[in-house]
Amino acid sequence: MMALDYDVAIAGGGIVGLTLACALQHTGLRIALIEAKPREVSLKHRRAYHITLMSSRIFSGLGVWDAILPHITTFRQIRLADEFHPAVVNLHPQDLGTPALGYVAEHHVLLKALYDRLEQATNVDWLCPAEVLEADYRPESVQLTVGVAGTERRITARLLVAADGSRSPLRQQAGIDTHGWQYWQSCITAVIRPEKPHGDIAREHFWTSGPFATLPLPDNRAQIVLTAPHAEAKAWMAVDNEQFLAELNRRYDGQLGRLVLEGDRLLFPVQLMQSDRYVRPRLALVGDAAHCCHPVGGQGLNMGIRDVAALADVLKTALQRQEDLGSLRVLKRYEGWRKLENLTILGFTDFLDRCFSNQWLPLVILRRLGLRVMRSVRPLRFIALRLMTGLMGRTPALAKR
Repeated sequence: MMALDYDVAIAGGGIVGLTLACALQHTGLRIALIEAKPREVSLKHRRAYHITLMSSRIFSGLGVWDAILPHITTFRQIRLADEFHPAVVNLHPQDLGTPALGYVAEHHVLLKALYDRLEQATNVDWLCPAEVLEADYRPESVQLTVGVAGTERRITARLLVAADGSRSPLRQQAGIDTHGWQYWQSCITAVIRPEKPHGDIAREHFWTSGPFATLPLPDNRAQIVLTAPHAEAKAWMAVDNEQFLAELNRRYDGQLGRLVLEGDRLLFPVQLMQSDRYVRPRLALVGDAAHCCHPVGGQGLNMGIRDVAALADVLKTALQRQEDLGSLRVLKRYEGWRKLENLTILGFTDFLDRCFSNQWLPLVILRRLGLRVMRSVRPLRFIALRLMTGLMGRTPALAKR
């Protein structure tokens, strides 16, 4: 094989790209990590994520979980409700047979742990701020034109991994089509501090306008994700803080007491997207570059984390077999592993949103009956939790350590 600058080039140094770099840290592979935003800018990003049990096990296998856990919230109860209907479902660890049901981590906590881990990596070159301007795919390599500090640099790699987001320029340049749709809804995210303890409870409260999620954070803070039709969401963005918090308090039925808003409200559109292909020779798509789902259930980031854990497994096996890491034969194993599993989550989140964001009376009666059945039938709660926590499907080697 020809001499190359790197074995793997990762375009995108967010949580998903960093996780892949950490997963390949001790393989002996030469890794280039290419990220457009300086670290100090990325660390200021204000957002929190639901971290599933599977993702926590992957982070544990990477050796970063001990650095993350003290700074995040562990939740041991999930509360599901349909507006003010009394058929409330409370899910507990004993329903799944695990010590916890999940975690909520802020963006900067995850990034810092991954950054610190990569400081020890002698096989990873960090190109930042930098971006891939062009990718030239060749039979045995991919040649990248990388913009670094106002100059252009050319590097070659055996494999390019696109972790560059839902609008992935690399996916588009490679001619990979996507299918899906924009939802009729937008999401508002904000951080609140309630007067009463949130009890480390993760809440998914369904309204006919859209899901309303509450993720508990340390220091008795919480991130809310309010989904509503575009016009309604824009209207809630336009009102003052007092009116907005009054609406949140109404949705909580006053259970959390007086609410204080911390920071600004953010608005973003919602889409479902699945790439026709996750791979082509010399290229693999991961995370939002490959797929996007509705935020109900907080599955998006976790899908990307499982993508890169699976890809790392495939690449390590290929390395042991002395196979070409960027060959379609190798990369198809990753696509075959993850594409159907991701499609399952896309379908699950789409079903939940359409089922509960609906005022058609027969469906309202049916879904509320479903909540009553779930409340009394433990096997149904077990299956739902297996899917929500990422424990359904194939387990990557990192999660078994």
